[in-house]
Amino acid sequence: MSGQALKTILIATTALAAFATAEAGELPTPLKDTDYLYDGAPDPALVELGRMLFFDPILSGNRNISCGTCHDPSRGTGDDLALSIGEGGEGFGADRRTGQAGVTGRVPRNAQPLYNIGARSYRSFFHDGRLEPDPDGVFKSGFWSPGREHLPEGLESLLAAQAMFPVLSPVEMAGQKGENSVATAVAEDRLSDAWDLLARRLSEIGAYRDLFRAAFGPGDISFVQAANALAAFQGVAFRSNGSPFERTLRDGDFARLSGDVWSGIDLFYGRAGCDDCHAGPLLTDHSFHAIAVPQTGPGKGHGSDTSYWRMSGFMDRLEDEGRFRVTFEKEDLFAFRTPSLLNVALTGPWGHSGAYDTLESVVRHHLQPESSLHEYDGTDLPKLDHVIEPTGQGSRLIFRPINPARRSAFDRRDTWIQSNDRLRNRIADASDLEAVDLSDREVAQLVAFLQSLTDPAMRERSDLVPLKVPSGLSPQPPPRRAP
Repeated sequence: MSGQALKTILIATTALAAFATAEAGELPTPLKDTDYLYDGAPDPALVELGRMLFFDPILSGNRNISCGTCHDPSRGTGDDLALSIGEGGEGFGADRRTGQAGVTGRVPRNAQPLYNIGARSYRSFFHDGRLEPDPDGVFKSGFWSPGREHLPEGLESLLAAQAMFPVLSPVEMAGQKGENSVATAVAEDRLSDAWDLLARRLSEIGAYRDLFRAAFGPGDISFVQAANALAAFQGVAFRSNGSPFERTLRDGDFARLSGDVWSGIDLFYGRAGCDDCHAGPLLTDHSFHAIAVPQTGPGKGHGSDTSYWRMSGFMDRLEDEGRFRVTFEKEDLFAFRTPSLLNVALTGPWGHSGAYDTLESVVRHHLQPESSLHEYDGTDLPKLDHVIEPTGQGSRLIFRPINPARRSAFDRRDTWIQSNDRLRNRIADASDLEAVDLSDREVAQLVAFLQSLTDPAMRERSDLVPLKVPSGLSPQPPPRRAP
């Protein structure tokens, strides 16, 4: 018997054992067209409008950042940063830094990947799930959301509702009060006015009027229409079902995957218990779990701890209590939404705070969460070269460069939670993930399986970036070919 034949037999034997284990844990079935919004085939005119909007900085308050800046299709639909530098930044990917105008801080959570985001099975969005359907009809929009009663009717999907919110975040896209009319409307809780102002911008551009007319017919342009178009584009552009694992599930060609991958599958659906949370076609249960991921960066301003405030003089709380701040149920403390694992090898850094920069390190964290948390020594966050802070001038709120004497205290917010035993122990005590002992070889096999979830067609999608956008601004990120 030849060596190749023996190898094939060994792979098939390992595969059959893995399938036997996986079937007990409900081996997933790859998604089909009807599992996606618009049955996977939205109106091309709607998709093209969404594509232009996604890469056009016109949707940001200061016209200086697009959706694609932090969700770059050539960077795993992220930006290669643990925590994004949003509005006020310059450059792209790991090279992004603050511009001369300055920023107030980092985006407090990692930019979430967008692969298969158009699947109907999603029942919440954002790391804490603060956007959800409203089955009781409390709000006319049909959704529980940060917009509360301000969120308008007419949004065709949960994904469309999600697209309404990044444009309202001062640190992501809107900018600061007084810099532009959109940011000022947001700061004054006039959310409807902010959306209307953006819609008015679009309506003043002839090329956008044509695109909206092609997608929606004649009539006034609204930001709800823009959100529906953005959802249609994302659902098509980032749909992914061509990974070696998914192809094997469809055609049963066991030899496509190596023996290590099959061993990893056996562990994933067996002794390692990964499918307890990463189940189903997208390898997520769409639920929330506290798994003791270290907090990097400034957090979401949760909790009652004022130790940083007292030390620094900055009136900030720094904890990120996750799902708890949506439900206020104790079991949701420090819980975050389970991410899909399809294309996971492309989507680092990993964790809601971008704490881990290799697949192996994030796998090892899941296996020994509490010890991993306590031993964590941090990740490199790009220096914020130009930081501004609010101050008063008479009755006006203005933003000025931070006082150099206070800069070191400002910077300590990036590591404050992790370096504080009491605050770090709060995260550890909330963890509901049990430790699992695996050998180095078994860890490598799990990583091999995760790598088999990569669709080759998704590795480089800069072709999605248009050469130019209707506003006349430069598309972000830059197109692969110069216009």
